Order: sequence, then structure tokens, then C-alpha cells
Amino acid sequence: MSDWPEGRNGGPGERYGRGSASPRPESARAMPHVRRRPAPPQSPPHIPPQQGPGYEDGPGYDSGYNTGQVYGGGGQRGGGRGGDSGGDSGYVQPRPAPNWGRRLKVGVLSLVVVVLAVSVGTYFWADGKLKREVDLSKVIDRPSEGDGTNYLVVGSDSREGMTAEDKKKLHTGSAEGKRTDSMMILHDGSNGPTLISLPRDSNVEIPSFVGSESGKKFAGTGRQVKLNAAYAEDGPELLVRTVEFNTGLRIDHYVEIGFGGFAKIVDAIGGVEMDIPKAFKDKNSGADFQAGKQTLNGEQSLAFVRTRYAFAGSDLDRTKNQQKFLAALASQTATPSTILNPFKLYPTMGAGLDTLIVDKDMSLWSLGNMFFAMKGVTGGEGTSMNIPLTGQSVNGNLVWDKAKVKQLVEQLKNDEKVTVKGS
Repeated sequence: MSDWPEGRNGGPGERYGRGSASPRPESARAMPHVRRRPAPPQSPPHIPPQQGPGYEDGPGYDSGYNTGQVYGGGGQRGGGRGGDSGGDSGYVQPRPAPNWGRRLKVGVLSLVVVVLAVSVGTYFWADGKLKREVDLSKVIDRPSEGDGTNYLVVGSDSREGMTAEDKKKLHTGSAEGKRTDSMMILHDGSNGPTLISLPRDSNVEIPSFVGSESGKKFAGTGRQVKLNAAYAEDGPELLVRTVEFNTGLRIDHYVEIGFGGFAKIVDAIGGVEMDIPKAFKDKNSGADFQAGKQTLNGEQSLAFVRTRYAFAGSDLDRTKNQQKFLAALASQTATPSTILNPFKLYPTMGAGLDTLIVDKDMSLWSLGNMFFAMKGVTGGEGTSMNIPLTGQSVNGNLVWDKAKVKQLVEQLKNDEKVTVKGS
């Protein structure tokens, strides 16, 4: 008996699946033949090659032995062999150790290139600022060259570029034109630098010369004047000619700086420390100093080097103060805190180069040598002195001791140690 409805498995009308309920054995049934399309070929799954102990059974066998390779961990994926970039089972290539030697070489090379570029740029910037206005080729009948290098360093009372307020503040007055306020010969040689002051009231002879502007030759008449009159008459070229004629020493380079530029250089480096042994005051220069160590700004520095009426030795005492100050200025400027600090170096160079007047053959190299020679005067390497004097005067002018001057010049020409004593 069967309660299966017709059309269901085991029902009276069911073609298949009578089962054991039928009194007859079930005969074989014909199954319809179904043709299927062949499956497309498939690539075998990528199996990373196994190596090392535990993998003798060939590819595809996983014995669970870990060879130290990292699978599916953190780090870069997609580095597996065969281009397998998917899944967490991809092979990860270990990162190579950094090549510190190569990195150091690249860093040093980059630094050298930067320093070289800055140095070259600074050189051309500074070189373009120099005012090469003095033509020493116009100087005639020059002495023979000697060993070492001789600079004529001149401080003028030029007020060029100064405002009325600047002139009042610096006590310079408002005189037109310019005159020499100080003159020094700096010899730079193998026996150390020698700085020799030439008092502006020195009695000298004006020799024959060629006018710097007119080109006309003026014959010498034996005329006796103060040394600074040569500058006032025909400028730097006649001053050089007069110094060479009266000393017999050839001047290789000329350097001049005015009032305004001098004060700007001092302010640019933050002042110059000086040890003033005795207090002094001078209304003409504006000087008012107490004794002891103190830092002078640009205004005070200019007053210090210009003062002469406050001293018994007048111009001679002033030249000694000028030497002392210029050496201190050079010494305190040529320091790592200035040279390696662009915020001090460039303002200092700019202030100095904007106001310096030099000869046409002056290079930055020669100017630098002069600067460091000036520094050496107070570094125990050099000598500072006034030109030897006789103690006599002509029309109030100071007279040079010609015998001592000749001996001094011979020592400088031969680059020998200076043994002559100045005044």
C-alpha cells in the first residue's frame, strides 16, 4: 500500500523508483544520453618551489617545515616569483642594508658643490663692488721693486654719501672735497708685517709729476709742503708719487676709505673693543672716553682715530691710536664668528667694499692679504711705528730722519727684519 500521490517518487504512476514495494524486480532503466562540452584547459596552480630538508616528495608537498621565508606578513607584497602579486602567501624580498659609505660620499660631494658655488658667487659679488679708481700707471719715475708687498693705506675725510644728519652725528663738518686724514705704509713680507704711519704734517718735497686728469707733466721745483697737500693738489696718484720720491720705497697697491665707510664697517661687526689707558675728551672730534676696556661703535670709533688736540703729541699720538685701532678692527673682524656667519659677513663686506677706493690692479686676493697682514700687527707677528723723525721742524712741519728712513726702506725692500725704531 502506498499513499504517494501520482507523479511523486514511488507513486502508482511513477516511472522510476518503485523500490522494493513492487512485487516485481526492478528492471534496468534507460537513461537519456547527455553530451557536454569539454571543459577549457586550466593552468595548474602556482606552487612555489620547495627547497631544503623535508621537501623530498616533490612540488606541492607541504611538510610544514619553515625555511625562514616570510609569507603573508607585513612589508612589501607582490615580490613573489612568477609575478604572483596577490594573496598573503606571496614571497617578500628582504630589504637590503643601507649603503652608508655611498650616502656619506654623496653628502660630502653635495656639500662641496654648495660651498664652491657660494664661494664663487661671493667672490664675483665682492669683486664687482670694488671701486678701482686709482691708476698707478700714471705715476712716473718709480723706484725699483723689492721683496714683499707695500700698501699705502689712506683714511680720507671724504663725506661722500653722508647726509647732513650723518655729518652732524659724526662731527665731520661740511667741508667740500676730501683730504687725507691719515696715511700709513703696510709692508707684508716673510718677516711679518710692518705698519708705518706717515704724519700728515710731515715736511716733504713735491717732485715732478703727470697730472692725473690733464695728463700734463709738471716739473719739480723743490717745493716743500705738508704731506697731505700732495693729495689735495692732485689726488692719490700724486700722493703715491710724493711718498715714493721721499722714501725711495715702491708702492704696490693703494687703499682708501672715507669717514662714512669707516663707521659703517665698525657698526656692521657690532663694535670694536679697545683698552683706553687714559680718559680724554675733544670737542672737535666729539671724543669723550673714560679709561678702561670698552666697545666702541662707529661714531665713537671715528672720534677715537681723529682726535689729536687732546694729546700732547698731537698728530704723533693720533697716528699711534690709529694704528692700534686698525689692528684691533682687523683682528676682531677676521674671526670665525664673522667669517662663518653670513648675517655678519655680508653686511661687513658690503659696508667696506662700498666705500673702499683701490688701484686698478688690486685683486680681492691682495686685499685679503692686506687685511690679514693688518691683523698680524697686533698678533705678535709684526711691528707698528711712526716714520723716524729728527725732532726738528720746518715751518711747523715734522722733519724725517733721512738716515734712518733710508735704513728702514732698505730693510723693507730686502724683506729683512725691521730693526729701525720709529718716533
